[in-house]
Amino acid sequence: MKKVECIIRPIKIDNVKVALEEVGVIGMTVTDVRGYGKQRGRTEKYRGNTYVVNLLPRVKIEVVVQDELAEDVVQAMISASQTGEVGDGKVFVSHVEQAVRIRTGERDEAAV
Repeated sequence: MKKVECIIRPIKIDNVKVALEEVGVIGMTVTDVRGYGKQRGRTEKYRGNTYVVNLLPRVKIEVVVQDELAEDVVQAMISASQTGEVGDGKVFVSHVEQAVRIRTGERDEAAV
């Protein structure tokens, strides 16, 4: 099994959700996060004062899928969240040793 995580712009969450449903992803975990990468934040004006906002709002989506589905999930995340601008986000893929469904005790791929 693989855990696929992506950190994207909040405005793209619905696009990614639809794309993941199309490739067969049933569930996901979504978290509001803050961070910055190459863009190093942005400047904003508030009541005549200029402020540097270093940590930008982002959304982190996590899904655990079978190995065969992982590449399709990555491609769906990329195509649904890409704008071509700095700050589009990142996708991370890692191996999952074990999964257990708490309610039934099912393990590994049956639990996903």
